[in-house]
Amino acid sequence: MLHFLDKSLRFPDSTEARADGLLAVGGDLSPQRLLLAYRSGIFPWFSDGDPPLWWCPDPRMVLFPTEFKRSKSLRKSIRTGGFSITQNSEFEAVIRACAEAPRPDQLGTWITEEMVQAYVELHRMGHAHSVEVWYHDELVGGLYGIDLPEFKVFCGESMFSKQTDASKVGFSFLVASLLEQNYKLIDCQMYTDHLASLGAREIARQDFLGYLKK
Repeated sequence: MLHFLDKSLRFPDSTEARADGLLAVGGDLSPQRLLLAYRSGIFPWFSDGDPPLWWCPDPRMVLFPTEFKRSKSLRKSIRTGGFSITQNSEFEAVIRACAEAPRPDQLGTWITEEMVQAYVELHRMGHAHSVEVWYHDELVGGLYGIDLPEFKVFCGESMFSKQTDASKVGFSFLVASLLEQNYKLIDCQMYTDHLASLGAREIARQDFLGYLKK
């Protein structure tokens, strides 16, 4: 069943999503709706010109921080690559770089201007965070996502890299930071070979939703 949202601040039960993971259509990208979505295991993903589409796939791609795989080349890049890391210093630059990054399997970006403005507002409110990777004074990689500290879950949204291993270095930094704070997992949403190479794996939707409980 596909649900159509109105102006009321509500979502259907996450387990009612279709086989492809699509749960609902419509609504808006207000901070309140976005936070309710993430806290319910739901995320928006749609193209420019379309109404908001809300997803809760089964299975769910996640990374348990203790299972993160640092390849030999990545460990070398961390040690000798000359990168430096900051957090939350250039959030808008990171999300715009993610929007512009080429995706071989996509014709365009799902990070529309509407999405950029919505997540910048969440960042201003302290809910969306970024990691920036620098080479000298140039921003060469980074990632952003939604933090759910009450559940010890970080919802990764997108990353970009303009230099070999730059985004992986930033991701490694994020994982280490979340480990120190005893986070349970990073939500990676949907399967990709790249995420799997870093140690992410699929779990049942119901198991994922179980982590979104205090």
